[in-house]
Amino acid sequence: MESAAPPATAMDAAAYLNDIGSRVKRLRARRGMSRRILAQSSAVSERYLAELESGKGNISILRLRQIACAMSVPIEELVSSPTHQCEEFSYLLQYIRSAKHSELVRLYREISDRAPSRPLLIALIGLRGAGKSTIGAALAERLGWQFTDLVRSIEQRAGMSVSEIFSLGGQSAYRRFELECLEETIGKVEPAIVEVGGSIVSEPAAYERLLGSCVTIWLRATPEDHMDRVIAQGDNRPMAGNAHAMEDLKRILSERESLYQRASYVLDTSGAQVHDTVNACLRLPAVNQIVHSEQLAQV
Repeated sequence: MESAAPPATAMDAAAYLNDIGSRVKRLRARRGMSRRILAQSSAVSERYLAELESGKGNISILRLRQIACAMSVPIEELVSSPTHQCEEFSYLLQYIRSAKHSELVRLYREISDRAPSRPLLIALIGLRGAGKSTIGAALAERLGWQFTDLVRSIEQRAGMSVSEIFSLGGQSAYRRFELECLEETIGKVEPAIVEVGGSIVSEPAAYERLLGSCVTIWLRATPEDHMDRVIAQGDNRPMAGNAHAMEDLKRILSERESLYQRASYVLDTSGAQVHDTVNACLRLPAVNQIVHSEQLAQV
């Protein structure tokens, strides 16, 4: 009879499974995916996912690969040591399969240095209900600039709604359109206000490109304001058949907070009037610099 594994080994295995479960849960929350949606996309049952996220599921590598593909993340991000879980590491994982170490270093430096010397875009980020559409349109009107809703650009490029993109092509198809539209928007030479989807912060390649090419402003609000504003727009889907909608919303905000905080600036829209937030945007140093430079260029 084989002897039992030493206690330390058993404890290490349990801790490792718990870490994997926590990472799956965190990444799922960042992407705003319910457990049911992830189960449908990965062909892994909700019960199995629940066990995995609780640290009790000794999942096979093939099933874990299915889950990683469904969330459009490298499987390395789920199984690697927690000490390496930083934004730069997640970003480099996109290239690690096909590049040598020297190429990884070169590519990362090249992409990091792609920021224009004088950014012309002001990008508004944040979860749905933060006020991006309202503030973005008002700010663009005040300045006489173009206002671009990146999600609408994605739908126009794909020729279908976001829900249809996810239904037919999944997360990977949406992220491909998202990066293409972002690159097209960044490539334009005129100043503009850009509203991006709330989940872009969980996609390392797209988010790094956004941070390096735009002045980014995180429009922050309380979970209650997020929910109230979405419902006020006539969309009751967040609450429909979901008794834990507010709990899920708070979890998503919590998981994405460190990513949103990487923005150039943070403005709280809870309890603020639209014109006050617009004025606050215009007072931000980097925004003021763009506006002033454009005014001088037109003289």
